[in-house]
Amino acid sequence: MTEYHVVDTPSEYSRAVEALRAGTGPVGVDAERASGFRYSQRAYLIQMFRRDAGVFLFDPPALGDLTALQDAVGDVPWILHAASQDLACLREVGLDPATIFDTELGARLLGFPRVGLATIVQELLGIHLAKEHSAADWSTRPLPAPWLTYAALDVELLVDLMEAEQELLLKDEKQEIAAQEFAFELSRSPKPARNEPWRRLSGVHSIRGLRNLAVARELWHARDELARSKDIAPGRLLPDASITAVAKTLPGSKRELAALREFTGRASRTEIDRWWDAVSRGRTTDDLPVLRSSGESIPPPRAWPDRNPEASERLRAARAAVNARAEELRMPVENLLSPETLRRLAWSPPETVDESTITAAMQEADARPWQVRATAGIVAAAFVEAGQSPVEPPESAS
Repeated sequence: MTEYHVVDTPSEYSRAVEALRAGTGPVGVDAERASGFRYSQRAYLIQMFRRDAGVFLFDPPALGDLTALQDAVGDVPWILHAASQDLACLREVGLDPATIFDTELGARLLGFPRVGLATIVQELLGIHLAKEHSAADWSTRPLPAPWLTYAALDVELLVDLMEAEQELLLKDEKQEIAAQEFAFELSRSPKPARNEPWRRLSGVHSIRGLRNLAVARELWHARDELARSKDIAPGRLLPDASITAVAKTLPGSKRELAALREFTGRASRTEIDRWWDAVSRGRTTDDLPVLRSSGESIPPPRAWPDRNPEASERLRAARAAVNARAEELRMPVENLLSPETLRRLAWSPPETVDESTITAAMQEADARPWQVRATAGIVAAAFVEAGQSPVEPPESAS
């Protein structure tokens, strides 16, 4: 078995960069973070493989500046699996590909029901790929040898996997579709930060009362500040379930807070003053949150029959049409057209509905050209048909 080691010194780094520069063909790339352990989403290990060069495992915190690596392979096509998960942390250390091939996205476009790396490698290459260290704490130093082997195999097979998928994409006449999707993935802007990120707290929808929500908000912010300062995943300090339990209970003293059975976590007692201060702020603040966050979001479709029955009928008809087209193309419906795009179109369609106006609306929503060609006509037809269909009005309150 090959023994792998981490490139973490300037001399090893220089040799690795030159070896990759002299290699041939595209570069397989992966990054390992410490999600669930660290607050940051930085890369703690970056793996690269290129034919005629081999596998190299880079330690970004130890190496610092990776400009030479970017210069060596930045213009070479990169192969990643689930690129959207790794591009941000790669860019954070100055590594940014010019073009990519995403083997996970390729598998989706090919209609594979399961697209995890191990599953696709088994399916297309006939090789069993163990994934037992995928949730490890990659900030650990030194990294155990079995972890390094796992990390190396994650990139060593990517070139072969890409070539297998390229053959199938060509056979299915989906190579242009894939090219558009890869280009979009590479150019897509990060989602803007939420105005009220605390509302993503697990279980927040079960909290009733504005005062209770205020306590949840203050605890979330206190936890986030501590987690950021210590670079520890927030949930390891104080679980979401603890915050929601406190918010529902509204303890009246520090003693009651400490005695709450659901109040757990490694920092629940050592930082009890911090948490009690947050609870006190929430209990006394005049800045109460609204029950639901304001914004441009539309209601969930289950509420549409009462709130906007015409939109509900449009969505029902268009979903059926888009689902049928996805089956024809043998790909997941969410890859054919974003469900959010379809919902927004159904809720607020163009004033005049036809293929050209739906096309324009889809393009404004960042639908790719192939998606527009595949769906604009059938969505427009579904909307028109739904508008001509009788819609039962909501029952009156009388």
